[in-house]
Amino acid sequence: MAMQNAYAQYNNNKIMTASPAELTLMLYEGAIKFCNIAIEAIGRKDIAKAHKNIVKVENIIDYLRTTLDMKYPVAQDFERMYVYIHKRLIEANTKKDTAILEEVNGHLRSIRDTWKQVMRINRERGQL
Repeated sequence: MAMQNAYAQYNNNKIMTASPAELTLMLYEGAIKFCNIAIEAIGRKDIAKAHKNIVKVENIIDYLRTTLDMKYPVAQDFERMYVYIHKRLIEANTKKDTAILEEVNGHLRSIRDTWKQVMRINRERGQL
């Protein structure tokens, strides 16, 4: 029990001290994690667990959409991407289709990896 409390406190501190870029990275990591859990749950025929985790991914995508600053042209690209991912998640949840979730996970990994590169470049330039 003490170990769980220490872990929870560590995670809370990690979130509270993270930069906006780091928080975004954490959201991408969480979405990938929940998508993986949903894929495994479908494989085990645990429909409730699959649904719960797909909804978690949907919620992360919805949150990322609400944080877009549309005054930047790239935000429109992210908006289109998030809308597409969200539609695919709904379809995956309705059909409990792991192939769709694998596709979504591929997109999420690609976005996450690009985000990491942007963070690294900005860090090197002293902008992060």
